[in-house]
Amino acid sequence: MRLDPNPTNPCFGCGGANARGMHLAFEQDDARQRIVGRFRLGTEYEGGSGYLHGGIIAVLLDEAMGKACRFHGEHAVTADLRVEFIRPIRVNQEIVVEGFVGRREGRQLYHQGEIRDAAGDLLARGQ
Repeated sequence: MRLDPNPTNPCFGCGGANARGMHLAFEQDDARQRIVGRFRLGTEYEGGSGYLHGGIIAVLLDEAMGKACRFHGEHAVTADLRVEFIRPIRVNQEIVVEGFVGRREGRQLYHQGEIRDAAGDLLARGQ
């Protein structure tokens, strides 16, 4: 199932109502229980020297992990975000972002996310 930006949602990452937002679209892979996005982000998201800004990498992971709440049928907000930057991600590089359920402890949901290049090499991960 495709998860397009909601035209009334002002969210910077996934909303359609934010003119300056990223308008990120994902796929919900029910068989693998994964949220998947495929992107090539341009120079407007650059940090230094042709690479994506670390904050943008965090946004990508946060959006994918947040959407993994759909597998619980719940809504949640991020309480703690940890990002491990493994390799720099080039501007305009093809990347695959995935979010998935890690575990649940009572009301607390712990999700995980990964960003990989087209060859499948891990570039960043979050929890």
